[in-house]
Order: sequence, then C-alpha cells, then structure tokens
Amino acid sequence: MKSMSAKNKNRAVAIAILALVYFVTGKLGLAMARVHPSATAVWPPAGIALAALLIGGYDLWPGVLLGAFLVNLTTAGSVATSIGIATGNTLEALTGAYLVTKLAGGRKAFDREQDTIKFAIFAGMLSTGIAATFGVTSLCLAGFASWAAYGPVWLTWWLGDAAGDVIVAPLLILWAAAPRLRWSKAQCREALVLLVCLVVVGRIVFSGFLFPESSNYPLEYLCIPVLIWASYRFGQREAATATLLLSAMAIWGTLHGLGPFVRKTQNESFLLLQAFMGVVAVMTLGLAAVFAERQRAVEQARSLAVIDPLTGLANYRKLVDELDVEIKRYSRTGRSFAILLLDLDGLKTINDTHGHLSGNQALCRLARVLRVHSRDIDTAARHGGDEFALILPEAEREAARQVAQRISDGLADDGEQPTLSVSIGVAVCPEHGDKVEILLGAADRDLYEMKRRARSKVASPSQN
Repeated sequence: MKSMSAKNKNRAVAIAILALVYFVTGKLGLAMARVHPSATAVWPPAGIALAALLIGGYDLWPGVLLGAFLVNLTTAGSVATSIGIATGNTLEALTGAYLVTKLAGGRKAFDREQDTIKFAIFAGMLSTGIAATFGVTSLCLAGFASWAAYGPVWLTWWLGDAAGDVIVAPLLILWAAAPRLRWSKAQCREALVLLVCLVVVGRIVFSGFLFPESSNYPLEYLCIPVLIWASYRFGQREAATATLLLSAMAIWGTLHGLGPFVRKTQNESFLLLQAFMGVVAVMTLGLAAVFAERQRAVEQARSLAVIDPLTGLANYRKLVDELDVEIKRYSRTGRSFAILLLDLDGLKTINDTHGHLSGNQALCRLARVLRVHSRDIDTAARHGGDEFALILPEAEREAARQVAQRISDGLADDGEQPTLSVSIGVAVCPEHGDKVEILLGAADRDLYEMKRRARSKVASPSQN
C-alpha cells in the first residue's frame, strides 16, 4: 500500500509539473500569436507533451489537459472553447505517442533513419492535425473566430504544433535517454568550437551580425554545414540541441524583423521560418541517425573481427595479438606471464549423444567458468573448435596451475548436465620460449601430456 501511495504521489507531482511547464511555455508561444490570439506558429508545448508521454507514460495525459485548458482559458475564448482546445491538444499528444510507440520505435525512434522519418510523419504531420482541427473548430463554433479565417488559422496552428514535435520532443527524449556527457577533453574543445560557430552563423543569418546590410539576405543555407558537423561528430542528442539553439536564434531574429524569412506580416514570416526549421530538424536528426548506424556497424564489424560469436570470448586473432603484446611487455619489463590451453573433453560424444545444441551450450559453460576465474587483466579466448586459451599476465607456473585447477573444479561443479571436464596445458614465458608459436606449441604439448596421463590412470585399474 505504501509503495502504491508513493507511486500515486509521484504521478501526481509529475502531472502537476507537466501542467506547469505546458502553461508557461504555452504563454511564451501565444505571445507570438498573430493570426489569432489562440493560434501561433511557435508552440513548444506540443513537443513537451509528446516527449512527456513517451518518457513517462500515457497516464501523464491529465497534465497536458490541465496545462492546455489553463493556458487557453487565460488567453482568449471561454470555458467551453478552452475545454475543446485542451481536448484536441491531449488527443494529439496521446495519438502521437501511440503511433510513435507502435510504428516508429518509441523512445528509440532516433536510433534509425527510417524511424526518424516515421516520427516526423506520425507525430509531426498526422497527430498535429487533431489539435488544429479541434481548436479552430471550437473557436469558430463559439464565434471567437470567423469561418472565413479557418484555413489560415488551422495552418498556423498545425505548423506550430508540428515544429514543436520535431524540434522540442527529440531534444527531451534524447537527453532523457542519455543525460550524462561522456566527452573526452578533445570532444569538449570541439563542442565549444561548434557552439561558437553555431552562434556566429545564427547571428549572421538571423540578426545581421557582422554584415547589417545583409540582415534579410537568403543566407539560411549557411546553417546546414554546422548542423551536419553536430550530427556527424557528436550524434543525435547534440544535433537536436544544436537545432533547438538555432531555432531560438531564428525566432528571436524573425520577431525583430531580421533574417531571410521576414515578410509583410509576422505570421507569414513565422510560418516560413517554422517550415524551414521543421525540415532542417528532420534532416539533421535523419543524418545523425545515419551516422550513428554507420558507427554501430563499424563497431560491430570490429567486434566480430576479434570476438568469438558463440562464446563472446576473444577469438584466435585477438589471442595472437594479446600474446604478442605480452611478449613485448616481457621484453621491456622482464616480467613473465603464463598461458593456459584448455581442451573440453568429450565434445564429440556430447554432440553425438545430446545433439549439437548441447555441444554449443557446453562450450558456453566453459566460457562462463573462464570469465569467473579470470582477472580484469587476463585474456580469455576461444582457440578454435573445443580449445580455449587464457593469458595470465605476471604469473608463474605455480600460479597458473592453481588457476587451472580452479577452472577444472568450477566446470565440474557448475551444476549443469551433462557433467563436463577439461584438460589444461600450461606454458610460461620465458621458460618455454618468447614466441607466439613456441608458447602455444609448449602449452599444447603439456595439454596432451595431461590427456595421456588421464588415459593411463583410467586404463591402469581396468588392467588390474
């Protein structure tokens, strides 16, 4: 009961915060309303509401309803029109969140280019028509707007919500997913340079900075390279942040009659600006997703090049590379190291008796035991087939034998069926050599000597 009460309390707090944020940002947006007091081309609450439902869940919808009702009740219209508008805004957020969750990957919509485009279509273009239709129809039915102005008011309403969805929502969703910065010093310096360039370009394009006579020149294309830079070098989160900062500078400049989108009326200016920023936002997020997918593919290819896909251990290539590193370390420091070569006994019998799936599981069981008994500095690898290896830096023969015994005991006592055993050979650098092939050969001979002794022990009682 206590946990349920705490959950309800947290939900109520979240709803109240959402309503407050919606109200404050709604007031800011409506301060730029020109075609009608309740319709603006700058409407960040749409993106805030969508992000809140995607991050916190559908049950936060009362916060959207309450915030939208209050912001409209204190602006223009009546209680009835405010209820109609708030209903449309709430349905827009719920519909957008549902479509994005079902069809565009939900909160992971910006991980892939296809899902980013789907997000723009379902949330930015389709769901936003609900609020525009509910809102303008409510105003016209109540006599607060003329039916002759239905089209311009609807377009302004829809475009403001659409821009809010594709500019504000991605920023909040991406930062909620990864709130911590994990930049290196070099990345911090580059981010600072990027920020300076973004501000300078934004001021030049939308404020006439440095070139006052060009304050209304069509220079908006200068913004594209900076946004591509953010997408390529930093990723989706930073690209969304750069887009929002650029949008804020563009709105400020357009509001003061500066920039390439200034026309005879401010509403027309804002419509052109928001159309441009919406397209740029989707393009930037799409490029960032493409770059991120490419990076993941490269990392996966690198991982497959050195990782055994069945066991997740290092593969033979990685084993040889790590052995070479340890040999070079020995030549510099004089510190010895050991290598264990392990052979899973009876794998062919397991495959023939229990099937190849059980054989694969047996290999994975040995891999798990190797991980348990390895230090962070050790390298466990699959040598090939039923053979594994474990590199033990700064270890002598006796320490290596102790590790081998723990691995053997751990595998025999892992509690799974069939019971497994392993034969283990040991080689030490420089005692057995200081070349990769020599050390592997010495460990292999020791392994098969262990197998021979084990067969002799089995054969001796039967002869007696």
